[in-house]
Amino acid sequence: MNRRIACLACVALTMGLLMAVYTRAGDKAGKVSGSIFEKQKLVAWCIVPFDSTMRGPAARAEMLVKLGIKRVAYDWRAKDIPTFEEEILQYKKHGLEYFAFWDWHDSMTPLIKKYGIKPQVWIIAQSPAEGTQEEKIAASAKSIMHLVETTRELGLKLGIYNHGGWSGEPENMVAVCNYLREKHDASHVGLVYNFHHGHDHIDRFANALKTMKPYLHCLNLNGMNAGAKPKILPIGDGEFETQMIKTLQASGYTGPIGILDHRSDTDTEIALQANINGMKKVLAKIGDQRALKTYE
Repeated sequence: MNRRIACLACVALTMGLLMAVYTRAGDKAGKVSGSIFEKQKLVAWCIVPFDSTMRGPAARAEMLVKLGIKRVAYDWRAKDIPTFEEEILQYKKHGLEYFAFWDWHDSMTPLIKKYGIKPQVWIIAQSPAEGTQEEKIAASAKSIMHLVETTRELGLKLGIYNHGGWSGEPENMVAVCNYLREKHDASHVGLVYNFHHGHDHIDRFANALKTMKPYLHCLNLNGMNAGAKPKILPIGDGEFETQMIKTLQASGYTGPIGILDHRSDTDTEIALQANINGMKKVLAKIGDQRALKTYE
């Protein structure tokens, strides 16, 4: 009997070890990743041209480290082009992930190859004014074909970004994405959904999310009031974002989450900190204790 118990204990111990190994392997593969809202997973967005202090690459990287943010989606204007390489170098120096690049500039091709970075590329597809639904889908897809091919060649994900209009409607975004995947074998093309460009979707967010979820590359949060009043609002200060985030939590979405500045009259550090504080309030309300602990 004792021998049998010992054998059973040995089997249990072995199974436990195997499960631990499997779990760690899943974590590394991104299959078991805990809460999507953990602080170290957040992506900072709209923090370059909207920063009232006009930080350069080094100061921006230092500010992000201070806040505990580790991933950056890089937006830019013409004045920032000469510092593209320095931005990459500062992120590497400070252990930041160059998560995404806005729109496109050809000078990024050699830099991506030189430094081995793999940012997502985010782009607004055209909103055709005329034609049948099928014609609009084809025309919208055609408007970004140059980036479909460029990102394919570089091994990057391409995200169709909602920014209002026909091409910013979730169902149309999915239709364009499917068109590119089916007609052009563009499996790397997906969607980037932004709360701050989705105020018209508040009432139907659950259904819109269900439609978009298989295609999402990233989802950027914002405080949400009806009628976009105001359009940009810290997370936790709006009427609807807590329920929307709870819906997101329950949906099974496992991808990246972004927070933003997008206020040119505000220091980006202050704007991001307000969103971090707001995330803590929302996480407490929706009961995500695992994520909440990462903000301590």
